[in-house]
Amino acid sequence: MNLHDFYYDLPQELIAQDPLSDRSSSRLMVLDKKTGEIQHKIFKDVIDYLNPGDCLVINDTKVIPARLIGEKVGTGAAIEVLLLTRKQDLKDTWEVLVKPGKKAKIGTQISFGGGKLIGEIVDIVEEGNRMIQFTYDGIFEEILDELGQMPLPPYITHRLEDKNRYQTVYAKHEGSAAAPTAGLHFTKELLERIQEKGIEIARVTLHVGLGTFRPVKTENILEHHMHSEFYTVTQEAADKINTARKNGGKIIAVGTTSTRTLESVGTEDGTVKAGSGWTQIFIYPGYQFKVIDSLITNFHLPESTLVMLVSALAGREHVLAAYEEAVKEKYRFFSFGDAMLIK
Repeated sequence: MNLHDFYYDLPQELIAQDPLSDRSSSRLMVLDKKTGEIQHKIFKDVIDYLNPGDCLVINDTKVIPARLIGEKVGTGAAIEVLLLTRKQDLKDTWEVLVKPGKKAKIGTQISFGGGKLIGEIVDIVEEGNRMIQFTYDGIFEEILDELGQMPLPPYITHRLEDKNRYQTVYAKHEGSAAAPTAGLHFTKELLERIQEKGIEIARVTLHVGLGTFRPVKTENILEHHMHSEFYTVTQEAADKINTARKNGGKIIAVGTTSTRTLESVGTEDGTVKAGSGWTQIFIYPGYQFKVIDSLITNFHLPESTLVMLVSALAGREHVLAAYEEAVKEKYRFFSFGDAMLIK
């Protein structure tokens, strides 16, 4: 399977730069994965496609303000640091991206917020990422909240006025460098209406890494190396999912992150086991889904692993035809864009 098999032509002006004022008023394309039939709806209509006994699975990770602008101690040169993964076994140590990298040799110290936070480069790891150890007075999360900026994807050039618009309304567990964007369309009111209709809501956690935006550079997609992301599935979530499946309900994943989590912990008979760990699962056409029946997702970048994942669920031809229709109908694309329900 070649990379170009997942290409589509996207006019630049269709990349959404700002979130809508009402989360659930975005457009919703409904795609029938068996027939390829398309319907055009508003996101809040999604409730019409969910039935009592179904289980909606959401990713409750919380984006941290992971972008820090600092200066090199000694020279004052500007350095940007992007927090990727907190190292559980090393105190106050993170794997980070640094720009410009050539200024970030081992031993380099970087000051943030006039010295409120000091980072020292302690190692250089794969792909040129750095390990940085922080020293500070107080609580790290509070300092980060004060000094950090939301790590918006590179295709969003507008400044985000309200940090919370790059969080889902149910975000809880801090640790993501990017939002699980399919969830941005839900309001608390819509979630309440869904529950009142008799649909279970199960929460899983997958901390989204910036590898989500890493382009596929190999022409043969099977040679692509997936990034690793940390997930947790509680016993409560597993029970809700397994009960729904046992009783004939559908499992609807909100986003590719929830999908990757469920498919990482699913067994061959479709049941889900509670647990936590790291997943590098790469889902592309030919993959047999074990757990999910339907998917709520945004419109993704051409030739991305995310387009490959939705193509695995709905078929490449159906997905590319749907994307062509979305371009024609001027849907809004990517993180702050419109949504698709694959049913």
